Amino acid sequence: MTLHPLQRTIEHYFSHPETATDFTIQAKALEAFFALRSALEIGELRSAEPDIAIPSGWRVNAWVKQGILLGFRLGVLADMSGDGLSFVDKNTYPSRKFNPTDGVRVVPGGSSVRSGAFVARSVVCMPPMYINAGAYVDEGTMVDSHALVGSCAQIGRRVHLSAAAQIGGVLEPVNASPVVIEDDVLVGGNTGVYEGTIVRKGAVLAPGTILTRGTPVFDLVRGEVLKATDALPLIIPAGAVVVPGSRAVSRGKGAKWGLSLYAPVIVKYRDEKTDLSTALEDLLR
Repeated sequence: MTLHPLQRTIEHYFSHPETATDFTIQAKALEAFFALRSALEIGELRSAEPDIAIPSGWRVNAWVKQGILLGFRLGVLADMSGDGLSFVDKNTYPSRKFNPTDGVRVVPGGSSVRSGAFVARSVVCMPPMYINAGAYVDEGTMVDSHALVGSCAQIGRRVHLSAAAQIGGVLEPVNASPVVIEDDVLVGGNTGVYEGTIVRKGAVLAPGTILTRGTPVFDLVRGEVLKATDALPLIIPAGAVVVPGSRAVSRGKGAKWGLSLYAPVIVKYRDEKTDLSTALEDLLR
């Protein structure tokens, strides 16, 4: 695989912590970081990208994550206040500004997209929502009110992140898989997807579903229990419809008290009837 022209430079400066304090090399390090940040914003670089040669289907670009972290190391606190609001943050990560020609709809009301995030044309951002540095949000996706797209999270085409959906960021460790939501996924309200989980194309996560690397998912249709392994993150199959469920505690006081634990359950796989329930999403974009 051919190395990107920035890779060796980013890896060099990341491996030398004194870069942040040595003014003789700081300017060159900042130049490399700003080039990386620009490449992230236009979608030329990604912290993770599809790769059919890898079992999970996604390759982590650890050096890109190193570059994002380098930006925090090089940045200094700066006043970023505006419109009567007070903000102080690293000067390497101001909020992104969009123009009508970008084709991104950012509705007024407190939304923010951090520099270093890619937001494709036809994405809709409903207030208040937040997209962090290193994230990738593809065409036709809606990021609804109070939704979060964490650092380095990968969001596919025509995804609906419903109100208060939380897509966790996985910036560190740099070789860890970020959260991936593939094309045409519906993420219900108050849903949380964390710790490197991959949700395959066309899946539906019902409101209140929580998925993490340590969460077993019970597939009632196929009679399987899905779990992460040392080599792979938790992977939700394409078209799966996942709802919040519970499983009884079978031992000790938990059994005596009749307690149960949260357990996400796959109750069906997406079909035409399921698609009809999401037809209104296109009208909102």
